[in-house]
Amino acid sequence: MRLSLSHIKPIFDVVITLVIWIYYIFSYLIFFSFCYFAAFLFAKDRELAFQRVNHLYYKSFFSFVRTIVPGVEFTIQDNIFSIRASVIVCNHLSYLDPILLISLFEKHKTIVKNTFFKVPIFGWVLKTAGYLPATASGALVSLMMERMSDLKEYLSSGGNFFIFPEGTRSRDGKLGPFSEGAFKIAKRCNAPIQVVSIRNTQRLFPPDRFLFNTCVKNTIEVCLAGTIEPDDPTGGSSASEMKEEAWSLLNNRLNT
Repeated sequence: MRLSLSHIKPIFDVVITLVIWIYYIFSYLIFFSFCYFAAFLFAKDRELAFQRVNHLYYKSFFSFVRTIVPGVEFTIQDNIFSIRASVIVCNHLSYLDPILLISLFEKHKTIVKNTFFKVPIFGWVLKTAGYLPATASGALVSLMMERMSDLKEYLSSGGNFFIFPEGTRSRDGKLGPFSEGAFKIAKRCNAPIQVVSIRNTQRLFPPDRFLFNTCVKNTIEVCLAGTIEPDDPTGGSSASEMKEEAWSLLNNRLNT
């Protein structure tokens, strides 16, 4: 009896998912753990060194995914790589989105759920890399305050700070409402906002599903939808107005 793709695909999904997670875990523990240890011991700027190791780790991860998953391709717009000293706002479709952005930007910070800071070793990596907790509560209050106070200097030095203003992954692919937090930060730091669109990561790794979706033709795209330049921090556009402009830019891009 001849097997069709519909019969083979579930097997591919399971096998490739297992291989991907094995690579993800063991490359972290066996190879990149030495990189973090060396960065901690010898780097003059541990925070930047840890960001670079994170960048290399996830860059290698997506190279591996591109190689092993049948049907998937990545298209990254050239001007994405030139983004510097900016607050990046992006739509959110999959758990792959934040690590994809880390793989694209060597010098970066982002916001991470508080619970991850409590995970042994991983939480230490997050703290050392300078990432921010999602909410200022409990023992993370002082960490949040410290990171927020340093953010303007970090952006001025060429670092990027990326946020998903929807706050959660979209289950239907449509752009949800934005919170104003990212835009208040950009205004306070007098930093440009880069509006970035991501497409089709949810087709590769859907929300609420453990298995990768393989053997399906899929092109993951990352594009710059537009730039909102900073105004005088004492006047100009409000955070609310910048939020609406960013939402419109991103929505128009996703619907073309």
